[in-house]
Amino acid sequence: MRYSLRRDNDWILIGTTFALALFGLLMVFSASYVEGYTTQDGNLYYFIIRQVVWFLLATGVFIVVMHFPFRFYRKLTPFIILGSVVLLALVLLVGTDVAGATRWLQIGPFRMQPSEFVKLGVVIYLAQVYSKKQAYIDNFVNGVMPPLIVVGVIFAMIMFQPDLGTGTAILLSAILLVFFSGARWRHLIGLGAVGGVVFGLLAILEPYRLSRIVSFSDPFADMSGSGWQLISGYMAMANGGLTGTGLGQSLQKLRHLPEGHTDFILVIIAEELGLLGVLFVFVSYAVILFRGVRIGTKCRSPFGSLLAFGIVFQLAIQVIFNIGAVSGMLPITGITLPLVSNGGSSLLITLTSIAILANIARYNKRFELTQTKDDSRSA
Repeated sequence: MRYSLRRDNDWILIGTTFALALFGLLMVFSASYVEGYTTQDGNLYYFIIRQVVWFLLATGVFIVVMHFPFRFYRKLTPFIILGSVVLLALVLLVGTDVAGATRWLQIGPFRMQPSEFVKLGVVIYLAQVYSKKQAYIDNFVNGVMPPLIVVGVIFAMIMFQPDLGTGTAILLSAILLVFFSGARWRHLIGLGAVGGVVFGLLAILEPYRLSRIVSFSDPFADMSGSGWQLISGYMAMANGGLTGTGLGQSLQKLRHLPEGHTDFILVIIAEELGLLGVLFVFVSYAVILFRGVRIGTKCRSPFGSLLAFGIVFQLAIQVIFNIGAVSGMLPITGITLPLVSNGGSSLLITLTSIAILANIARYNKRFELTQTKDDSRSA
């Protein structure tokens, strides 16, 4: 009996992903039309048109990647990691400066952020390398350390942009992948300690980073300066209540809240759709992450399992960083809310990453079917 391709797909994962992405498009328009009107010569649709174009491109890529066997990424790993380094080098050489940071490459009318592509590239690279080192993963010098040198170089290049949020997310994902690869606890504790020292030094050496760290702990100490964005977010969330003020009815997006359509879009959701809108976002992420963990746990391929977990870690870290920032529990890092915030590169890579998860899920289901047939024949 031929197994239906429709039954191969994890429709819960796919459906939840696209429901959240479409919801994100709606909220990007609601949060950005004032910004478009005031900064783009009265063009209310400036940001949403670009986001829709990226969404259509990302959907096409999603369909292709979902049907591309994840095992082939093992052969492509050298090109993926080399391409990541080249992209970061291009940013440093010919990147576009926006608000004092050089994180983008301008391609015609569009800007892309290579560090978003690098996030996925690093996950694929580490999953490939550590899946081959399982026999001696408890050896720090030969098993754990060599791939982390490559990650360290990438981290340094990202810090030259500078982008501490993305760099930290990559380092945390790397440490979690080392843990799930089977490394010893003392190695993990040592890596965590080194990472903490590096983070502390980078924060202290740059006044604006230190200001963000201090302001998130007490934003009211500088209400008109470093604490302005967070306080505006608090006001928006307080205004939203349970059901919100209504779609499109946010007051804080009227030039009061910086980055309302990107980093702080969750605040606009809270104001316009209330706690119910925020719960929809949270539940959607919980479903996606749960399905991802389930896919990684069931995968019999060490590479596929580590790849799935790496994607889940990267996605979860971004969600935690963003929610933590807008709620005042973590410093503001500039990390956007995956699938929801305005940002074409982020949307493209997030959908691509989840498409890889969907492909691993198809592999798992086909493996289960093969095992069932073999058992039936044996019986």
